[in-house]
Amino acid sequence: MPGELMQPPGMNCFGCGRSVAIASGERVGFRDECGHCGADLHVCCNCAHHDPAAYNECRESSAERVGDRERANRCEWFRPGTGEANERASEHAAAATELDALFKKR
Repeated sequence: MPGELMQPPGMNCFGCGRSVAIASGERVGFRDECGHCGADLHVCCNCAHHDPAAYNECRESSAERVGDRERANRCEWFRPGTGEANERASEHAAAATELDALFKKR
C-alpha cells in the first residue's frame, strides 16, 4: 500500500501546531483526531507530500485531487509530515503582505 512508507515517529498538527506522537509501525487513521485541538489528522495539511506551491498542492503525482485540505480524507498516499510546507506558505503570505504594504499607492 502506498501510504505504508517509513513514517516519522511523530508529526505536528496543522490546527494547533503541537506534536502528535505516532507509535512505530502505526498509521494515522482516516478518523484520527488531534488530542489537543480535535482537528482531523489524516488531512493534506498534515501530509509530507503537501506543498501549496506544487500542482494540485501535492508532490505525489498519483494522488487524487482533494477539495478541502483541512478535512479528513481517504488518500492512500498520506504520510505524516512535519508541517514545513504550511510554515513556508505562511511565511510567503506574510512576505507578500509586507510587500503590498511597502508598495501601496497613497
